[in-house]
Order: sequence, then C-alpha cells, then structure tokens
Amino acid sequence: SVRLPGYVVPLETTAQGDLREFLLVPYFGACIHTPPPPANQIVHVVPKTPAKGLRSMDTVWITGTLATVRTDSYMGAASYRIEAQNVAPYEDKAR
Repeated sequence: SVRLPGYVVPLETTAQGDLREFLLVPYFGACIHTPPPPANQIVHVVPKTPAKGLRSMDTVWITGTLATVRTDSYMGAASYRIEAQNVAPYEDKAR
C-alpha cells in the first residue's frame, strides 16, 4: 500500500467526464509533449470508482496498492499499476 503524488494524464473517461483510468506522471507536461518519461516513472492508475472533477495535468495524491504491471497506452508505457482506493487533490503541507 502506497501514497504517491503526481500529475494526471487521462486515458479513459465515462460519459459524464469522470476518469476510469489515467497515468500518474512525475512532472507537468509529461506525456503531452514527446518523448514521454521512461516507463519506470509512470504509474497506470485504475480508481476503485471513477475519479470526478479531474482534468489533464491536475496534481493529485493517489492511495492504493502498487504492483509491477507493464501497461502500454497511446500516451506512453507504464511499469507500474495502482488500484487506487483514494484520489485526492494535492495539497502541500505548510513548512
């Protein structure tokens, strides 16, 4: 079980625009501009329920079970998959 931050790259949406699947990438603009980051820096996210209100490049925290599963998509290859129990907006703690 892990908690990871990153940027959203949509892959599959519902008719209402909620995200069924997306990539979690380490920096803004990744996968939108070529070349994409290496596969070991990309996580394929499959939320337990479709994630609402997210757009491309939104920053989020993902909590769930991480596995080493390769996924190839039109936006890039991912070396990991996370079955997300929770998708939350990213908030940086005050220092």
